Amino acid sequence: YSPEFFGFCENLNIFIPYVLLQNRSVLQRNRNLDNRLGARLSVLYYFMFFLSLLGNGLVLLIIHRFERLTTVTNILLLNLVLSSLVFMSSLPFLAVYMQLSSWVFGRAMCKLVGSVYYLGFYSSVLFLTLLTFDRHLAVVYSLGAPRVRSRRYAATACGVVWLVSGLACVRPMILHTTFRYMDNKTLCDEYPGVIPEIDLVQLRTSGFYLQLLLFLIFPLVVIVYCYVRIAVTVFSSQLAAKFRTVRLIFVIVVLFFLSWTPFNVIMLLQDEAASCEEEQRLGFALQITRNMAYLYFCISPIFYTFVGKKFQNYFRLLLVQRYPGLKRYVSVSQSVNPETSRGYSETTTN
Repeated sequence: YSPEFFGFCENLNIFIPYVLLQNRSVLQRNRNLDNRLGARLSVLYYFMFFLSLLGNGLVLLIIHRFERLTTVTNILLLNLVLSSLVFMSSLPFLAVYMQLSSWVFGRAMCKLVGSVYYLGFYSSVLFLTLLTFDRHLAVVYSLGAPRVRSRRYAATACGVVWLVSGLACVRPMILHTTFRYMDNKTLCDEYPGVIPEIDLVQLRTSGFYLQLLLFLIFPLVVIVYCYVRIAVTVFSSQLAAKFRTVRLIFVIVVLFFLSWTPFNVIMLLQDEAASCEEEQRLGFALQITRNMAYLYFCISPIFYTFVGKKFQNYFRLLLVQRYPGLKRYVSVSQSVNPETSRGYSETTTN
């Protein structure tokens, strides 16, 4: 969506459709192609939103029914799911935007949706990093970790993450606005013109490197370091139980960076684009990698549910409680925690 989607290129602080430099018929064909592609992507966005709502809702239900927010891991996991839902809440608006090829929700919603998008993205990165660091403390420093890993520690860490993520959203809040495009269409994106008393070039550049360093390179370095330490500790002491515990977070983190790294690389290449044609090609590549990143927020709940052994048992328990006839076909362990066993017994005896 936005300037890179419609093939804009930057020249003297304004965005000009490069095809206007060629001929009108080429422009019209490209516009028709953009409209058809936008309509198809809007269907994908609706699907991803509802899938994410269902998956993340299932995780929240499991945490509510079978877990208590007394452990650091559960508190961090809850905040990670909430950040995913915050991010995905922008998709219905973007779907309508793509479908109509015009923004119809007004300037205030344009700024809000743009900010929510980045708030969900930034907070998800930091919560994943925090989850990994917490597992690193629990495994590598298992004797001294309980003194540090308290609910106060978790609440403070989550508060800092939301604060930092919110401050990082100031830039998109300033830059995102509505402006007119040809055919009387309204776009919602970073403003391509000039804003008095604001150096837009410096603001965009600093924002990009902030995202690259603070929300990609720094988390990647921390996560790689933590998992190297975890791997050394687990394999040297043969802690099979702890290996199963960290496996879930490891899968989530690897999946996240496989989804988000191509998007950031394309953004870096686009910043160095030398021509309008290269800008347009990278714009379409940015669309593809962006949608790969969106898919992460849809499928990550599947890993919460089916990679973690405890979540698998909770999911089966939900099915048996809702449909008692499945008890003969679904194997449920009652040894997860006392509260789970009580809930299961009450359901099956009534």
